[in-house]
Amino acid sequence: MENESFSATKQTIPLLKPFSMRSFNLSHRIVMAPMARMRSYGNVPQPHAALYYSQRATPGGLLISEATGISETAMAYQNMPGIWRKEQVEAWKPIVNAVHSKGGFFLCQLWHAGRVSHRDCQPNGEAPISSTDKPLAADSSNEYTPPRRLRTDEISTVVNDFRLAARNAIEAGFDGVEIHGAHGYLIDQFMKDTVNDRTDEYGGSLENRCRFTLEVIEAVTNEIGADRVGIRLSPFANYMESGDSEPQKLGIYMAESLNRFEILYCHMVEPRMKTASEAFECTESLTPMRNAFEGTFIVAGGYTREDGNKAVAEGRTDLVAYGRLFLANPDLPRRFQLEAPLNKYDRTSFYTSTDPVVGYTDYPFLETAD
Repeated sequence: MENESFSATKQTIPLLKPFSMRSFNLSHRIVMAPMARMRSYGNVPQPHAALYYSQRATPGGLLISEATGISETAMAYQNMPGIWRKEQVEAWKPIVNAVHSKGGFFLCQLWHAGRVSHRDCQPNGEAPISSTDKPLAADSSNEYTPPRRLRTDEISTVVNDFRLAARNAIEAGFDGVEIHGAHGYLIDQFMKDTVNDRTDEYGGSLENRCRFTLEVIEAVTNEIGADRVGIRLSPFANYMESGDSEPQKLGIYMAESLNRFEILYCHMVEPRMKTASEAFECTESLTPMRNAFEGTFIVAGGYTREDGNKAVAEGRTDLVAYGRLFLANPDLPRRFQLEAPLNKYDRTSFYTSTDPVVGYTDYPFLETAD
């Protein structure tokens, strides 16, 4: 009787209702969002990542990996993972297997930082590449080398890097990929008009600024199949000085353009998350993008259990991605199910490269929590 009551409770909680996303039969709608953890020494995923991800895997649950570099030029920070070398592909395999052994689905987020980088992270100490040569201002933690504007004839090479990385992800065992088109990184640098100052066919009009993104999607879907490809977008965000003068127009245009590729999902960041800090009050909405996109829709950005349930119940999204809450609560779906207290996350250990345990795999599960 107790198990029957437990199952019945699940069916009344919107976030815990099953969902079919093409061939992905999800047991709940709580997605682990991609989060950089900077514990991949030498840009190679490490064995400790197998424990980290498998701790957060559930049968029929969806996890998205941390941002994973597609090439040597993609890197922004030390100890971020890559997937352009054979060594990296092989290192990802046991990590993916650990998630699959728990019955979870695992996607690799494909990423290129663009101008959000320093020459120390670039091959031969070269300037990072971007849509522009406009420099990014230093922040409290990082300095950024002024970028080099990609020549028009070089762009196809970067598109091909995304394609090859997607192939490598499938070889590593991932169930698919998420293209990182958000948060001021390379793809966002092409789409946003405060960054993109090009005068060729990749700049100027909205259609031209989105051309690179759509070429990447086309190349990746042609390589591994549309049913294995998602994309993350943040049209309203101003991360890394990458705002846009008409974010809603940009978001709707991209949502509509994605339909012709019939990709697996569109993952959008809420307008309230304009920076990497806490959410703030905002009257903008992702609803027009939700209505424009014909596939599975995922939202992210400061969601709690309550407003995640409300968003699903009201049909504003299919799935909700959680970052910091999932980081601090490896058993987040179970805690949501039981309305149990949540562990608090520790910001100071988010990017502690030297420690593969503290703030990484030592957050307690419910039965071991105080």
